[in-house]
Amino acid sequence: MLKASNNYDVYDPQTKEIILHCREKNLNPFYKIIRLLITELKSMTPFEIEISGLDGKKIIKLKKGLSLVLPKIEVFDENDKLIGHFKLKLFPVVNNFEIFDEKGNLVSKLKGSLIGWNFNFLKDENTVATVTKKWSGIGKELFTSADNYILDIKDDVEKTSPLRLLFFGAVICIDMVLNE
Repeated sequence: MLKASNNYDVYDPQTKEIILHCREKNLNPFYKIIRLLITELKSMTPFEIEISGLDGKKIIKLKKGLSLVLPKIEVFDENDKLIGHFKLKLFPVVNNFEIFDEKGNLVSKLKGSLIGWNFNFLKDENTVATVTKKWSGIGKELFTSADNYILDIKDDVEKTSPLRLLFFGAVICIDMVLNE
């Protein structure tokens, strides 16, 4: 009930083992209080999420400043070099992000459905990745704030492409920006 910061674990869907940790870092005490007392404003508050391996080595960092209307979330690599950012689209208002590379070029769009939590990453109007929310059972859904998402990136996206990191970061943003 008194959760102010966001923390996630990433599991391998086959083995069910934890493979990554996502931890919110450097949360200002003022924003902690706002998040606890006025939960409707939680998605407007700044955040900094660091995603690291089990060894503690940083993989990417997501950072959002204070946003009253349309948030911009920056994505940094393990060396804090900007690799891209997301912007929530105003129209249509339903679960949509635009994804940009480090130079500000549009590289993908995230489109969600009106009902449910299914998302497609589109590149040139072709689906290159999907995110689906997995049902966790009535007990977990009703009595916790835990959500489970499955990210599936098609083989068309090169294994070394920064787009894969941007997609992964977008999944965190689905939960923190759209689902709050």
